[in-house]
Amino acid sequence: MGLGQIIGIEENIVLLKLKEDIDITKSLIGLYMVFKDEERIMVGEVTNIKDGIAYVNLLGEIKNNQFVFGAVHKPSLMATSTLLPDKLIPAIVSSTSYSEATDLYLGKSSVYHNIRVTVNINQFFSNHFAIFGASGNGKSCSLARIIQNIFVKQEPIPYRASIFIFDAYGEYHSAFSKINGAVPELNFKSYTTKQKFGDTDILSIPLWLLDVDDIALLLGAEKPSQLPIIEKALKLVTIFGKEEELVIKHKNDIIARAIMDILASGKNPGQIRDQITSVLSQYNTRELNLDTQIFQPGYSRPLKQCLFIDASGKIRDIELLTTFVQKFITDDLELQLPDGTFPYSLDDLKMAFDFALISEGVLTSEKVFDDVNVLKVRLHTLVNSEYRNFFNHPHFVDRDQYIRELLTANNGKKAQIINFNINYVDDRFAKNIVKIYSKLLFDYAKTLDKKASMPFHLVLEEAHRYVQNDNDIELLGYNIFERITKEGRKYGVILGLISQRPSELSETVLSQCSNFLIFKMLHPKDVNYIKEMVPNITNEIVKKLRILHPGTCIAFGSAFKVPIVIDIDMPDPAPTSSSCDVSGIWFVNRNHTNDQDVIH
Repeated sequence: MGLGQIIGIEENIVLLKLKEDIDITKSLIGLYMVFKDEERIMVGEVTNIKDGIAYVNLLGEIKNNQFVFGAVHKPSLMATSTLLPDKLIPAIVSSTSYSEATDLYLGKSSVYHNIRVTVNINQFFSNHFAIFGASGNGKSCSLARIIQNIFVKQEPIPYRASIFIFDAYGEYHSAFSKINGAVPELNFKSYTTKQKFGDTDILSIPLWLLDVDDIALLLGAEKPSQLPIIEKALKLVTIFGKEEELVIKHKNDIIARAIMDILASGKNPGQIRDQITSVLSQYNTRELNLDTQIFQPGYSRPLKQCLFIDASGKIRDIELLTTFVQKFITDDLELQLPDGTFPYSLDDLKMAFDFALISEGVLTSEKVFDDVNVLKVRLHTLVNSEYRNFFNHPHFVDRDQYIRELLTANNGKKAQIINFNINYVDDRFAKNIVKIYSKLLFDYAKTLDKKASMPFHLVLEEAHRYVQNDNDIELLGYNIFERITKEGRKYGVILGLISQRPSELSETVLSQCSNFLIFKMLHPKDVNYIKEMVPNITNEIVKKLRILHPGTCIAFGSAFKVPIVIDIDMPDPAPTSSSCDVSGIWFVNRNHTNDQDVIH
């Protein structure tokens, strides 16, 4: 009989009438209990005690001193009940047999305080994972501690790790910048979006490595109909970055075709004159402009005079103008998208974009104008903003060389942690940066001869800002984060989502995560969303989410045998994620007051 008598079983819940002489009922909650029935040993967790009855949620069985998850069998009413022996507790909450090369220490069990919780590295880090919790409950500190636990290993060391952290608040520099001091072979590299920053590299993206989709995101495209103009601009930039003679030939061809379209539009002479004047005022070359001389036998006149409207209301020299302009149209010009083999600047792209607009008839079509003019405005805004500096890469690199740069620390050695501090740009631009880098790394990993031979872990702090149910699928046909969660594992590209608002995350992305560390959560919408979206979450887990202490989480998923409540150790050093010390700032001694100390 042991602790009591089984009086009923409801689905996976065993109702155990406790012995009257047991006076430790309060301390039983959360402990593991064993039901022995003939040759079978079943394990459950005490979830509640009421009126002397313990409610025990069945979890699995003990076979050959190893825990096997899954409540396939139920105990009989005559099964004996005891607490799980101490020697078997690690079989449930820890790796089967701990090894520095294959396992990772996460923290200590909240219930069994002296028991270390470890996890198999492959089972955790080969799958997408998520860390959720309300603000101030330990997400950042726990992530820092977990990564620190990886990098304090002395033998073997994680030399080939490549962890990219997109740091929304600039918190993690302090937590990882000194890993080289602990293990000389390991290195931390940091990029910042703060202009003119001292000891950290400024984020720098080679513009020529971006494709149509990247530029569409960068310019905030919203309709698939806007993509052809971006594609045309990128094709033109391959010409505008080359020798001058070829550039002029293409410009002349584009301008000439635009003028011919206007001449054939059937509009009245005044409109034709005004539109051609507008085109040549904005877009011209030394050979084709409003002052270009058109020669006739015995005299010449500037092109703009050929647009004069006579007394009968006609453009008298329209045939002369047509014959002249047709000479600049060339049918043998071929355009191809850039392949990343030569550099170009934002100014080059702006010029190419302007010419792409007239090439696509923007100036003669109100519908086309409405679709793409907003992109032109955004590109011009980017060109004239401080953000342009993020695309002024100091030297030419191809994609492979750039990836190698990202993975090389300032001392010339391999960097294992690469931190992007994106705190100093607005949310829209930060979202684009995260998407562009994620796509760049994913596309690179797909080209490796041996699949998953260079794992990339992309850790997204405040992931709800970037991994959203946005319109990328309608615009591009895919969302890069959804594509990574669906396909990334086979290429070794793994997402780590850190968020206080899981309800704002993409449902598809969240559904593909396999491991979860969930800290205290209070918002009903987030709690219900986790309950609905996360696989294998139970009502018992949901109930615990509201009462966890800061630094304590519920861990569950493919890397864990059962859901476990873990106390995560504080990181050393810690990230700069603590709350504002209001009282420490407010209160000063009277002799330290200063009337000039208004803004400091």
